[in-house]
Amino acid sequence: MAANGAARQLGVAPGMGLASAWGLAPELKVTERDGAAETRALAGLACWGGNFTPQVSLDPPAGLLLEIGGCLRLFGGLPALLQQAVDGALAQGYSLAAACAPTPLAARWLANGAPWLEPAADGPRPAATPLLAENGGPLPVCADPARLGAALAPLSLDCLELPRQQRQRLENFGVACLGDLLALPRAGLNRRLGLQLAADLARALGEVPDPRPRFPFPDTFRQGLELPARVDDAPALNFAARRLLQQLQGWLASRGAGVGRCTLELQHEKYAGSTRRGLPPTRLVLGFAGLTRDGERLQRVLSERLGRLALAAPVDALTLIADQVEELPGSDRQLPGQAPPEEEGTDPARTAVALERIKARLGEDKVYSLAAVPDHRPEQATRRCAPNLDLHGIMARTQDPGHSQAMAGQGPRPLWLLAHPQALGETQGRPRHGGPLQLLAGPERIESGWWDEGESADGLPAPGDLRRDYFVARNPAGEWLWVFRDESGWFLHGRFA
Repeated sequence: MAANGAARQLGVAPGMGLASAWGLAPELKVTERDGAAETRALAGLACWGGNFTPQVSLDPPAGLLLEIGGCLRLFGGLPALLQQAVDGALAQGYSLAAACAPTPLAARWLANGAPWLEPAADGPRPAATPLLAENGGPLPVCADPARLGAALAPLSLDCLELPRQQRQRLENFGVACLGDLLALPRAGLNRRLGLQLAADLARALGEVPDPRPRFPFPDTFRQGLELPARVDDAPALNFAARRLLQQLQGWLASRGAGVGRCTLELQHEKYAGSTRRGLPPTRLVLGFAGLTRDGERLQRVLSERLGRLALAAPVDALTLIADQVEELPGSDRQLPGQAPPEEEGTDPARTAVALERIKARLGEDKVYSLAAVPDHRPEQATRRCAPNLDLHGIMARTQDPGHSQAMAGQGPRPLWLLAHPQALGETQGRPRHGGPLQLLAGPERIESGWWDEGESADGLPAPGDLRRDYFVARNPAGEWLWVFRDESGWFLHGRFA
């Protein structure tokens, strides 16, 4: 049914018998056709096509139609868009024949006659000049409807995918190419070969409309991929997972949305009679510091996580699930000749990228922000939350006069508290920590909290009802400390920077 470039170079061709093919290439690998897998792959490619246009149509059994007329300016013109589309398909490991024409059927016929483009043999990157086919000829492109007939004329009858009997009759008429067919009277074709062939010619030439059903992008994103061989090393999954990320990126673009978190499930190979049978999939959560559909950010976080993952068992399939999806409006771009805007402070996009890399390396639960909670007890005055990228907003709120007045009734607070207050020794009623402490400020009385006695927050017991007198102290080494005294004695609760 199909042969890749390496097989075709050895003389193997679609339609050839297996014995003949193995005679030409004894090392030939043959795989049975899997219609369900082909359908899934084509649907995944359709999601990826959303990177270029929302007008995507399936052209079974192995064709994909992208209506790009309204998107050319967004990609810098037709050549640039074709280059990106071909590069993207090759980077996913697909071999393809591509063409561009004013009508869907003409584009398919031109692609049927185009040389195959192959991905680079040494990795996922496409060839240096993918728009140049393997025989040196350019990618078939016809953008002018007036020249469509001339562009189709040299095509052989093979490109039309005609039934065998119909093609035989055309050859008996002396028709060798599409140009010969177009020169015949349509009325005679209708009488001798039926209405379908003449209707196809009219649709290919744009004489009658050729509406195609649009691909129904799924409401939720969950795409799987079976690996051609088991993988024992997590970083080796990068190439296969990249294909799923590109499909996610196209799906997000079609919806005008961004993803804040997605999950990559690694399905482990199951061995008969082994304790690994039924091993649950490894779930790799990819979290982002804000909504995004930027392919580089998606891939960067994935690479960081896979680089630090130890597989519990070989992996034979992947599934990518978009967990947190929300609307993401597009951003304004700088126009040609326009001066770049003056930016002050930190770029939120760069901050988000840095946070994503830190979270990928340290773990989702290791990177967080602190939000203020209206509670006077130090242990309950803050809570963990997602990192806040609005640095300018935070600075504006802390410098607001109303915020300063609200904080005026409080004494100084340390930058960070200890997880649990640390008991201190005392000499003649004075606390000690690396020597006797000098009390510089205080006392500040903090008390009450009877309402949450016995409850817990963030996995830690709530302090409940308390009565403490807090002081700012300094030890002989020059450290500034936040200490308190209650009925049990003296305790260290925080350190000042």
